[in-house]
Amino acid sequence: QVQLVESGGGLVQAGGSLRLSCAASGRTFSSYIMGWFRQAPGKERVIVAGISRSGGSTYYADSVKGRFTISRDNAKNTVYLQMNNLEPEDTAVYYCAAGRGGLSLSRPQEYVLWGQGTQVTVSS
Repeated sequence: QVQLVESGGGLVQAGGSLRLSCAASGRTFSSYIMGWFRQAPGKERVIVAGISRSGGSTYYADSVKGRFTISRDNAKNTVYLQMNNLEPEDTAVYYCAAGRGGLSLSRPQEYVLWGQGTQVTVSS
């Protein structure tokens, strides 16, 4: 199974941009659907975006639609989350996740492997 390591978090002003990366170990990266989740202080972890094995299908939570873009490079074993027009409400720990299922990219239960998370803080 793959191991996941996120990077790219940090502090940014509202309206700014960040790109998160998630590097996966192993040779089977392309067999996993990939997703990004986030957990704000005192709240449950929620799915932000998901992407199919080939990258041809994506899912976005309504709260980020039009501002965030998920993509993957199977040759580099990496999935990305480009976050534009960030808002203070986007402040959270962001987690990369992988799954072998794929019935629905939006189902949190599809994702079973997790990275350690990276902090994103958006100041107003």
